[in-house]
Amino acid sequence: MTGPLHRIRALPLRSRLALLVATAVAVAVAAVAASCWFVTKAQLEHQLDTTLRSTNVDDRYLTGLYNYCRGSAQTLPTSYSGLTVQLIDAQGTVCLAPDSSELPVTRADLAVAKGELRNALHSATDADGAKMRVYTAPVKGPTGLAVSIASPMSEIDKPLTTLAWVLLTVSGIGVIGAGAAGLWVARSGLRPVDELTEAVEHVARTEDLTVRIPVEGEDEIARLSRSFNSMTASLATSRDRQAQLIADAGHELRTPLTSLRTNVELLARSDETGRAIPPDDRKALMASVKAQMTELASLIGDLQELARPDAADPGPLQVIALHDIVRTALERARLRGPELTITAELAPWYVRAEPSALERAIVNVLDNAVKFSPSGGTIDVVLHRGELTVRDQGPGIPADELPHVFERFWRSPSARQLPGSGLGLSIVARTVQQAGGEIALRPAAGGGTEAAIRLPGAPQPPPDSPQD
Repeated sequence: MTGPLHRIRALPLRSRLALLVATAVAVAVAAVAASCWFVTKAQLEHQLDTTLRSTNVDDRYLTGLYNYCRGSAQTLPTSYSGLTVQLIDAQGTVCLAPDSSELPVTRADLAVAKGELRNALHSATDADGAKMRVYTAPVKGPTGLAVSIASPMSEIDKPLTTLAWVLLTVSGIGVIGAGAAGLWVARSGLRPVDELTEAVEHVARTEDLTVRIPVEGEDEIARLSRSFNSMTASLATSRDRQAQLIADAGHELRTPLTSLRTNVELLARSDETGRAIPPDDRKALMASVKAQMTELASLIGDLQELARPDAADPGPLQVIALHDIVRTALERARLRGPELTITAELAPWYVRAEPSALERAIVNVLDNAVKFSPSGGTIDVVLHRGELTVRDQGPGIPADELPHVFERFWRSPSARQLPGSGLGLSIVARTVQQAGGEIALRPAAGGGTEAAIRLPGAPQPPPDSPQD
């Protein structure tokens, strides 16, 4: 159903603002004009009443009028200009000049004539249909008589009518001017919104996230512009990171895929040509294929870990024993580096984190230590007061490379020949940060690298209670 409200909502925003301003001004002007008219009307009526009360009818005129009505006088003195004067006795008999129009007698007029009231003031319509303002007071001479003095209401109706037309004209001009001013204000005020709209449409049309809106002032429009600029900057950064991630992932996938393809082609050509590959070479090719498949599986797993929908929200955290998590990770690390000596000093420490993610992070740190430790080396693992340190005796990391170790797909030039995707430490850093902790890599005293993970403690859960 189409109604006025629906049609108003269909208007452009600036038209609605102009209409709102014009309506508000029209209501205000109408209220002021009506108030002015009623106040003026009250003042004019008060003035007329005051004039009637202060009018003293000449005693000779009243005596002549009385005698004229009784038939004892043939002529009347000069009448009062613009006023109607009539006498009223206690029985309601009216006596007035021949050129006057009779006024109706009210109970208040009779009460004044009888001496029950001091005076009476009211409005009435005379015999000719004219509206009159009537003031009745007792006559000083004879008792039982009252004199009514009336003045036509046209004396105030005409000025009030003129005033009403003036106010109506001024109000109309004011409303039209307010509408024009409202339209101008709406256009000026919504200009930043128009710029924002154009910018959004440009982004939607061209996908150009470099668009920025000039920000002026500290009002709501400026805040909206800043928010839009921040949003486009974040989107541009996110898109750049996504493109970089895809490029890096493609680059990392290309190397094992190329090697795997070469090895598979060699095996396929051997089968096609019937030329057998020496057993040792075939064994080396199969080992290479297996290694490349393992590396691909590891890289894909790391990519899936980074692309998890809940990567930004790890879900409900649990109070877990960090020392137990580290002990489990150490068992896996010893299996991967049986030739290494791994020492552990684990003091009890409870943290609030996601168990599986935290275990993967610690396993990644220990795997790095195993991977870079020389054969027969030692790895020292210490957990003390919430800080887990893993120290290896590897070649260490140059100082200029330390700022990059937590970047995705970044690998030290010395480690590019080793298996790995370059995503492990970035996953570790994200998991530790989600648990409210910090991670750092630093050169170890005496050589090697020391990884330090600090996690805030949590209250130890009571025995046999759910750790959530």
